[in-house]
Amino acid sequence: MVGPTSRLLSLLSLLQTPRVWSGSELASRLRVTHRTVRRDIGRLRDLGYPVEAERGVHGGYRLVAGTSMPPLLLEDDEAVAVALGLRAIAAQGLPGLEDAGIRALAKLSASLPARLRHRVRALGSNAMVWGSRPGASAADPDTLTALATAASNRERVRMTYERRDGARGPRRIEPRRLVAAQGRWYLLAFDVERDAWRSYRVDRISDPRATGEPARHTMTDAEIPLHLDAGERALEPTYRADVTLRIPLEIAAARLRDHLGDGDLTAEGDSTRWRSAEDTTPWLAMRLFTLDCPFVVHEPAALRTYLDTIRERIGPRAADGS
Repeated sequence: MVGPTSRLLSLLSLLQTPRVWSGSELASRLRVTHRTVRRDIGRLRDLGYPVEAERGVHGGYRLVAGTSMPPLLLEDDEAVAVALGLRAIAAQGLPGLEDAGIRALAKLSASLPARLRHRVRALGSNAMVWGSRPGASAADPDTLTALATAASNRERVRMTYERRDGARGPRRIEPRRLVAAQGRWYLLAFDVERDAWRSYRVDRISDPRATGEPARHTMTDAEIPLHLDAGERALEPTYRADVTLRIPLEIAAARLRDHLGDGDLTAEGDSTRWRSAEDTTPWLAMRLFTLDCPFVVHEPAALRTYLDTIRERIGPRAADGS
């Protein structure tokens, strides 16, 4: 005999089919009385499932949209389809849904039977997404799922990481947050051996395994964007600028003051040749603008490109006085 819990799940599965079920049909399918059907419908409503009863010859029961999202029962093929969709969102990103997609995939993967996980991985490995951002490397959904699960459980992870120079080595980390940025996935985690917070590109992570050891370091939600901003600035390329300033040496030295650093100034007639300290193009451009003089950038090309971009944005407005 089918128990009340199994019967309730069977009833829910039937009602999730988008149609109206008569009481007689449900009683026949479940092999119970009409009274039992009505009682089970009441239990589902108590659990938050919005089951609507329609009166009349063609009336019956149907599941309608409610104010909250109750748990769903999925058939095998439906679960595989949902998992494949979530893997695509996880691997390629979908603006505004990356984090939610990872969390949903982690939950679904934890409940999938082994036979369905095998189907999902087999189908996923033989499918591709067309039109992804050029140069972007898709992250492995299984890697994303493992990292998201470990971050949620606050567990340490052992993994292999490939650096920018191609060298590969083991890492022992405490995952904190997965972050989607510019078409890639990054992992913010505490590196146990290096005793510091690090950001890792997920497409360079392989074989992540939860160790069962509890994570001992944490970072508040408010601190995460500050750390990511600092890390992004640290990764920006730096240059030494070679610029001719159309002002005398004495004025250039007075205006640069402590910002000269280990750069140098050389007089060239009524102009000054400035070879700057090493810094990023935004900082070098800002410093040039604060000098309030005409200038010619000889190197680097990246600084000229950056200044051209600024001129394109403000040039027309400055020209018409708006």
